[in-house]
Order: sequence, then C-alpha cells, then structure tokens
Amino acid sequence: MKKENDLSSDHIKGLVWRLAVPSMLAQFVSVLYSIVDRMYIGNISEIGESALAGVGICGPVVTLISSVAFLVGAGGAPLMSIRLGGKNKRAASQILANCFMLLLVFSLFIMAGSYLLKDRILLWFGAGETIFPYADQYLSIYLAGTVFALLCAGLNPFIVCQGYSKIGMKTVLWGAISNILLDPLFIFGFGLGVKGAAIATVISQFISCIYVLRFLFGKVLPVTITFEGYDLEVIKRILALGLSPFLIIAFDNVLIISLNKVIMHYGGEGSAERLLTCMTIVQSFMLMVTMPLGGITTGTQTILGYNLGAGRPEKIRQAERCIALLAIGFTAVMFLLAHTVPQLFVHIFTRDQSYVDETVRGIKIYTMGIIPLALQYVIVDGFTGMGAAKAAISLSMFRKIIFLLGAVVLPAWLGVNYIFYTEPISDFISVTVSMIVFTKLFGRIINNRTKIIDI
Repeated sequence: MKKENDLSSDHIKGLVWRLAVPSMLAQFVSVLYSIVDRMYIGNISEIGESALAGVGICGPVVTLISSVAFLVGAGGAPLMSIRLGGKNKRAASQILANCFMLLLVFSLFIMAGSYLLKDRILLWFGAGETIFPYADQYLSIYLAGTVFALLCAGLNPFIVCQGYSKIGMKTVLWGAISNILLDPLFIFGFGLGVKGAAIATVISQFISCIYVLRFLFGKVLPVTITFEGYDLEVIKRILALGLSPFLIIAFDNVLIISLNKVIMHYGGEGSAERLLTCMTIVQSFMLMVTMPLGGITTGTQTILGYNLGAGRPEKIRQAERCIALLAIGFTAVMFLLAHTVPQLFVHIFTRDQSYVDETVRGIKIYTMGIIPLALQYVIVDGFTGMGAAKAAISLSMFRKIIFLLGAVVLPAWLGVNYIFYTEPISDFISVTVSMIVFTKLFGRIINNRTKIIDI
C-alpha cells in the first residue's frame, strides 16, 4: 500500500490537513458510539428519560476505562514519532511491542476489577434507585468488551503516526457504522432495550479492534507488532508521557461524576433526575466539540514529534500555527451551531418541552468558551506530542481544578441551575494561563531536542 503522508518531505500545511481532518472525522464519528446509544435509549417508550439518565451515569465509567488506552497510545505514539524522525526503526518497533503488551495486561485487570466493584461504582457515581437498574444493565454487558475497546483506541495512534491517517479513520468508521446499524436492531427489533445498546457497542468495538490488528500484524506498515524488546525503562517513558492525556480524560470524568453528585445533592427529588438527564444531553453535545477538537490536536502530534526528532524547529512552529487555525475554525463553527440551533440536537433525545428548554439553555451556557478552548487543546496536546509531559500535565490539571472548584462553589452559592457555568469559567481562565506558559516554554522545548527525547 502506498504511504499516505511522508513526514520527512511533505509540505507542513498539507500534512496538517491530511492528518488532522481524518483524525477529526474519526473522532466525530466515534462520538456516535455514545450519541446513537443515547438517542435510541432516550426514545424508548415510557422509560426513555430514566434509561437515558442511567446510561449517562455509565458514561464517565466507560470513558475512565477508555482513558487507559490513551495512557498507552498517546504515550507511545509521540515517542514512536520521535524515533522515526531520528531514523531509529528498531526503537520504534520496541515501543509498539511494549504498548501492545501493556494494553493487553491493563484490559484484563480493568475488566476483572470493574466487575467486582461494579455496583459500588455505580452507586458512588450517583445512580439512584430509579436509574440504577438501567445503568447496571448497560455496564454489565459493556465491560465484556473492555479488551476490544482498549486495543482499538490504544493501537490506532500507531497507525496514524506512521503516516496512514486514512486507515486510522476507517478503523473508527467501521465501528461507528456497525453501531448505528446494530443499535435499532438490538434495542427495538429484539426488544432488549438498554441491554441491546450495550451489546451493539461491544460488537462494534470488536469489529474496529479486528481492523486495527489486521494492519498492525500485517505487512502494510513500516513498523508492526512484534513480541520482543520488552523493557521496563521503555515502559516508564511511555507511561510518563501518556500520563498527561490519561489524566486529562480521567479527570474529565471525575468532574462529570462530581457534577452528577452535586446535581443529585442540590437538585431535590424529581428535579435532580430531570437536570441529570439534561446534563447528559449537554455533555453529549460537548463531546461533539471536544472529541473532534482532540482529533485535530492529537492526530497532528506525529508531525511535531517527527520534526523534533529530526531537529527542525521551524517546521514545528509552522505546524503549530496551522493546527491552531484549524482548531479555532472548527470550534467557531460549533459555537455558531450551539447558539443558533441547539434545539435540533436536543430533539434527537427527547420531545418533552421542559427537558428541551432546560437543555438548550445548558448548551448555550456550556459552550460559551469553546473557541478559546481550542488553544488549550493545541497547547497541551502540542506539549505532549513533543514529549514535554510535565508542562502538559500541569496545564491540563490546572483547568480541571478550576472546573472542580466551580462545580462545588456555584451550586452552593447560587443554586444548582448555575452548574452549567462551570465549563466556560474554567475554559477562559485556563486558556489565559496556558498561553502565558506556552510563550515562555515553547522556544526552549523545540530548541533543546536532546533533553526532550531523553525524558
């Protein structure tokens, strides 16, 4: 198969577009995994709103599990890009071998531990008496596909970082299309309800996983999976660099869990469940912003890592400018949609006007800061792609702490309906700090190649 992108010689602007757009589309399509599930579940006769709230409780659990894939994939892929930029294919192969082994081990331990603690986790995450049965049904089946979910999400970056972004996009596409087709069949056709949504998701993840493994064990890619070169020091480097995206995603879900618990605490009987359902829909819309945005900034990390390894700082500067413009352009479009026609999105989940009005209000507030948020993603993922793990972790954790403080303080002072303001407040404050840090550190990072590579 002809290589799609040559990281050593292709024009930077073209590379950014050819790597960012497929990755963005792949992440946009992957949102459909949760959106389609929630769309169909919300329209189940009589129990739709309660079932949707139950699956909303599962959302952070599912994403916390998936975040382990980013610990490995987002940690190993930038290192692999740096090694490929330095023309060290043997070291690149060693990184991939260690990452594959880590994903297998993690998936088995996570699945076993999650089954043992499942009921406690759901109760702690805010599943009340009404919605607990639906959350339990969904999660019990979803956990069976843990290994497929982690292998697919964790290994796909190793396809993209070798210049095959379209294959990476197709990996996600196959799973999403399968999920879209299977959801109505299992939920309504077989009458399985929430269980059917979970079964469809597991089957879809299995399909994506097989597609990824087909290429990484085949002869198409320059670097494929081997079963040698396991090294504790390599594993430490992978986990150290992957800690930033892992914490970003994991802490995002800690925040969502905190929001759910705050809503349950301050919302009162009946009102809490309604607001929790609205928040589930708001967060679904936000996924349509943050996941494609993350696709742009993580899909182009390989350009930064490769040129860092090759010692070409001007190429890195040029790439960061292109990535920032693309990210801002995308969030500007999503901002316009959020503030002009949010009801079209909400109607996918519910037609109850009281839910629609509250959710439309929530979307407009929640997305007030998404345009500057683009720069936060560019900066944090850019630092990660260049191996600057400490800077990336510090900036991402600062934003989460601001969010958590808002989630605790605003409902207590102003009422639970103000909880939607936690997102834009954290966006504006964190972006300001990140830009200050970026202007001070970026030049030093790209001009100190040896130190970064040896992290």
